[in-house]
Amino acid sequence: MVYTRKDVSMLTGAERRRFVKALLEIKRRGEYDEFVRMHIEYYVSDGEGGLRTAHMAPSFLPWHRRFLLELEKALRRVDSSVTVPYWDWTRDRSKTSAPWTEDLLGGDGRRSDRQVTTGPFAYPAGNWTIKEGVTDGEFLTRDLGRARDPIELPTKSELEWALKDPLYDTAPWGSTVTQGFRNKLEGWGTGGGSVAWRNHNRVHRWVGGAMLGGASVNDPVFWLHHAFVDLVWTRWQQRHRDHRYVPAEPPGPGDGQYRRVVARHEKLPPWDVTPDQLEEIGRIYRYA
Repeated sequence: MVYTRKDVSMLTGAERRRFVKALLEIKRRGEYDEFVRMHIEYYVSDGEGGLRTAHMAPSFLPWHRRFLLELEKALRRVDSSVTVPYWDWTRDRSKTSAPWTEDLLGGDGRRSDRQVTTGPFAYPAGNWTIKEGVTDGEFLTRDLGRARDPIELPTKSELEWALKDPLYDTAPWGSTVTQGFRNKLEGWGTGGGSVAWRNHNRVHRWVGGAMLGGASVNDPVFWLHHAFVDLVWTRWQQRHRDHRYVPAEPPGPGDGQYRRVVARHEKLPPWDVTPDQLEEIGRIYRYA
């Protein structure tokens, strides 16, 4: 049965409560921290050796699509009515609008140590202790807009810049490519300031705190952000129906990306699924 992912600003009060309650329950069970561990493990840069699946690679989009589906399955085992909402950061751009409300994700971190002190995921509430991370901190942190070095959320025109590129990706399939939808959306740029971080990446920088780096899953906004990124991919697919995930074939032995990226029909670790199998989601969920 196809279910619907809604804009977070459109959720009813009851839907907000059920989503938060399900998140807190899988955290209590220890399931949530497994997602954090997985993202840390698969956060491999193209400056390192070996296979890249989650970031700086063509499989950025299908990898996170499957990652979202796994989280959604866990939530729906708790409450079958729950789905992951999406945060349209081209529209909801305020530090006080959804999703940063007291009844949803809470607000910004306090000035002294960036600790989130409001909402259900605040450390004093006792339900969201950070157990898996790249630092020793136990509390959730945010620095919305980066107070000391301000940065803006991506605009609709910046997202359109990515969406209008008909090419999915291009060699060398990493963080340095300047053409192709995948990296224009993932957002590895050059230079300093906002232009060094585009679209998806700049949103991580704008939220700051726990959303920086491989342990970004510790902030529940990770899922709302990636649900919107996934929605953007569906929009790109609808607009460019003659273009698909590439590479269609794996790079050969003489290529610098040999065994470093996943081709369309190759298995996408850690799952027994291919990018090809993740391109069509209409039988699983839709976006409102």
